[in-house]
Amino acid sequence: MQDFFSLSMAPDSIRAISSLGLAHLGDAVYEVMVRSWLCLHGKATGKGLHKAAVSYVKAPAQAQAAARLLPMFTEEEKTVFQRGRNAKVNTIPQNASRSDYMHATALEALFGYLYLNGRTDRLNELFSVIMEGES
Repeated sequence: MQDFFSLSMAPDSIRAISSLGLAHLGDAVYEVMVRSWLCLHGKATGKGLHKAAVSYVKAPAQAQAAARLLPMFTEEEKTVFQRGRNAKVNTIPQNASRSDYMHATALEALFGYLYLNGRTDRLNELFSVIMEGES
């Protein structure tokens, strides 16, 4: 049986996935991490939970997170990030600038890539930097 919480794919298989495919998966990975963080920090109160999660996963917040992380990226991560940033998207949400949305997509692509590589250690390291100072 496939363990979908501990994936590890062959590098060629991962490279075959489009940047938007990686971002699609990375969006979910990032949101699960945010929701987990909120619950672990006692922020899981009824109505406020969704609003709190959205404040972290919206494009402008992800773009800020990407800017904080960029100096930490390895060459491999920079390549994946750039691929995600350069992906062709057809629609941009009203609450985000094109630049913010492209940087958010790039961050999500990187999170998807790391997840598929089984690099949860690196995901946790990057996410911890994002959430530094939040309590």
